[in-house]
Amino acid sequence: MANTSAEREAGTSTEREQWGSRLGFVLAAAGSAIGLGNIWRFPYVTAENGGGAFVVVYLACIALICLPYLFAELALGRNSQKNPVGAIAAIRKGTPWMLVGGLCVLTGVFILSYYGVVAGWALGYIFKAFVAPAAESGAYFSSFVSDATTVIPLAGVFMLITILVVYGGIEDGIERWAKVLMPILLVLMLVVIFRAVTLPGAGAGLDFYLNPDFSKIDGTVILAGLGQAFFSLSLGMGAMVTYGSYLPKRENLLVSGGYVALFDTAIALLAGLMIFPALFAMGMEPESGGPALIFVVLPEVFAEMPLGGFISAVFFVLLSIAALTSMVSLLEVVIAYFVDETAWARQGIVWVMGGAIFLFGLPSALSQGAVPALTDMSWLVGSQIFGAEPGFLDIMDFIWGNISLALGALLISVFVGWVWGTGAAIEELQQGAGGTFTGTWPSIWAGFLKYVCPVVIATILGAILFGVI
Repeated sequence: MANTSAEREAGTSTEREQWGSRLGFVLAAAGSAIGLGNIWRFPYVTAENGGGAFVVVYLACIALICLPYLFAELALGRNSQKNPVGAIAAIRKGTPWMLVGGLCVLTGVFILSYYGVVAGWALGYIFKAFVAPAAESGAYFSSFVSDATTVIPLAGVFMLITILVVYGGIEDGIERWAKVLMPILLVLMLVVIFRAVTLPGAGAGLDFYLNPDFSKIDGTVILAGLGQAFFSLSLGMGAMVTYGSYLPKRENLLVSGGYVALFDTAIALLAGLMIFPALFAMGMEPESGGPALIFVVLPEVFAEMPLGGFISAVFFVLLSIAALTSMVSLLEVVIAYFVDETAWARQGIVWVMGGAIFLFGLPSALSQGAVPALTDMSWLVGSQIFGAEPGFLDIMDFIWGNISLALGALLISVFVGWVWGTGAAIEELQQGAGGTFTGTWPSIWAGFLKYVCPVVIATILGAILFGVI
């Protein structure tokens, strides 16, 4: 049962907040997973790895690897009713394992610091769609991201919105807004999809995306599918541990987790239906990854469409919503730690940490041309690991958005499978399952978590370090 508003404001609540409904949890948790990675990373990784064949690999990885791991994070969170640090401390207090929870919190802090900058770009492009829809996209983007007087205020606005949502708490803040934002996101995606698939020549994009050529599947494609499936669900940073901690014992974690994975995967697949038909119809292919696809290639595509300015604005509104729901979950991981482990009240710490994280993001905002020393940091880190001319934002994303996530997930899978034990985790999963998680299913899940998940996640981590994905 959720705490009352009066209790939260007084900071005297003795009962942990909870989600008001399964739908609220599913929408909020799916919103955590749905972000910039689903909208731009999934399409360009799909394009680089064989189109429809990659989609098949991606779906298999979601079902066989990510879903079993997701259940582990949810079980750990609900069992302890704590943030990642508190969840591990409840089982192995005073041991080095607590550092794993600390890594999750730090990962949330630093991903949020630069994620807010990119989210600010999306916000700015909503207005660009109306004032300069046909502007030369490449030149415009370079000028836009290097203008500190524009990108810093936009990042600040986005962080302010995130703070206000998290300030309201679980049911009155995150859940309430998830129930509004996620349906809007879905409707806007359908609007863009309808426009894209009705363009002349869109069929070539649909064929590339939906007609798999299995001869294109090799080790690289499988690794890319594993990486995309893993990162698309926001695993390894403690968000699902934290969101799971707000679930009541009567909730069926298997059903709720399944819905989260289904919703997140559906959004990723819909993103492909938005982008591939439009690109192929305009005679382009998504060869560029990262910001170039979203902020350079797609605006050029939209500019050539009938009603292109409107479709471009709709696209960047939905991109902003996706970014916001992810930012909310990142900030909640951090806030939950302070609320659980210190005497700070939510209403105070959310402003302190939100403001601090915004300041941490300033170097990322200035690293796109505003400050040369931050734009090209090869003078400090070289180019062997981070590539030629790595900027501060690029380095932060590589460390925290790739390595730290994979490392956190590897350690959590080992902790749940071998330290806490799959027996205890199965007992938690069986609560609220109504007798459905019995027979051989628990043993199959335990085998995947103990043996398959750590090996696969370690492989992903190695692939990242060696530049394979």
